[in-house]
Amino acid sequence: MPIAFVGAGAGVAVAILAAWRERRRHRRADLDRVGWIDWRSVQLAALVVAMILVSIGLNAR
Repeated sequence: MPIAFVGAGAGVAVAILAAWRERRRHRRADLDRVGWIDWRSVQLAALVVAMILVSIGLNAR
């Protein structure tokens, strides 16, 4: 298995973590508490990286 697929799996894991954190941010009780990290951007970047790495892994075969 090419290393690109391992990196893509890590990207998907980061995207799932970011989605979970974004959901928690939307459901928080104290709306005045703001977060430091824009989890949507993290999720988008992780999914783009995962797609690129899958493409590289498929083309390397």
